[in-house]
Amino acid sequence: MIRVAHFSDLHYGTKNLIEADRCFGAAVDGAIALGVEAAVLSGDATDHGLDLHAPAAERLLAQVRRLADHCPVLMLQGTFSHEPPGTLAIFRLLGGRHPVHVADRIEQVTLTAQGEWLASTGWCFDRLPGNAHALFSCIPTVNKAAVAAAVGATDAAQAVGEQLALLLRGYAPAHRAARRQGVPTIGVSHGTVFGCVSEHGVPMAGFDHEFTTGALFGAEAQAFMLGHIHRHQAWEQESRVGRQCIAYPGSIGRFHYGEEGEKGFLLWEVDTDQVRFTLKPTPARRTVDIVFDGKPDLDALRAAVARQDVAGAFVRVRWTVADEDRHEVDRAAIERVLAEAAETKLEGRIVPVVRTRASGISQLANLADKVRVWAQVTEARAEPLLECLEALATQTPEQIADGLLRRAGDTMPRLGCGWDVNARGLGPLERSGQE
Repeated sequence: MIRVAHFSDLHYGTKNLIEADRCFGAAVDGAIALGVEAAVLSGDATDHGLDLHAPAAERLLAQVRRLADHCPVLMLQGTFSHEPPGTLAIFRLLGGRHPVHVADRIEQVTLTAQGEWLASTGWCFDRLPGNAHALFSCIPTVNKAAVAAAVGATDAAQAVGEQLALLLRGYAPAHRAARRQGVPTIGVSHGTVFGCVSEHGVPMAGFDHEFTTGALFGAEAQAFMLGHIHRHQAWEQESRVGRQCIAYPGSIGRFHYGEEGEKGFLLWEVDTDQVRFTLKPTPARRTVDIVFDGKPDLDALRAAVARQDVAGAFVRVRWTVADEDRHEVDRAAIERVLAEAAETKLEGRIVPVVRTRASGISQLANLADKVRVWAQVTEARAEPLLECLEALATQTPEQIADGLLRRAGDTMPRLGCGWDVNARGLGPLERSGQE
């Protein structure tokens, strides 16, 4: 039996550095304390290409070196957008007490009884080395662009899945031979399993996903350690080869709002016909989502804060308002209510004004007919508009102004500002003796 610490999706970068380093540092401490015999990083150690002088690169190298001083480390090539080809090459040169092997091609690797990595020259071993302690079959991220160039963009997604299924079946004889020699078998890959669930609770179903659980179990490895999906999840079965498990540890930390599930790394115990794993949590940050259907209600926000502890949490407030009400949202007041949060993110969704088109209105002969059609479409009263239109057409501006002032004098004779509105126009307020 071998005990393996399985980490994935560290995403070291400028934006994620604090979260990634705190969580991965705690995970390395935990793996060392548990006395693991090997460590696997199943892709996306970085969030993007890093310069060597970047703080994120320095911290990642330091943490992997700490891990390599305890046990042999296997690092798998992840998504090209996160780990551009060649990013991991420098880890081979770390020089810890134990070696770091970078799997950036399809291959098999044995961990020898002496704690060394021995890689196959091709995609698999012709014969398993005699001093093997565990056998790892490595399938890094597949370059779908190369597949598309060979078979066409339309057929590329299906072709990738079919070829990977054939490859996994091709590993089965080597895994059977290893079991006969008492060597545990482990698969390591980076990609999406059909039907898995994202960190935001979305099922991943489509033709462009690399794996199915059937294809992965078909490799006949006892354990399959996956990366790429940020939510921990697993599949298990009992078969003629014994107990088999497929699992994602999820991302090492919580890098986005709305992520579901606990964050951590997996402690695997793999034997020739048995396997089990345990999720070991990391101190990932807490995120809180507060959502309003309309304009944020400060009283409701205070009640939500009273119900749950937001001190030190990362809080996101979301709301939806009409375009004309967007300026009524008091962002400063919301931030004051959430003053104890480590971070406050405000996201307002503005519903734009929707203008209804009146079909054929431009073909009407006169403006009055156009007003009637517009009023019908918008469910407005046409009579006041038509009265105004007639006044504009038949009266001079002076007559219109005089009529407005006369109506104002009838309905509002006094103004508190000291001026009187009457038929004679606007003049100073005439004070009575009582005033």
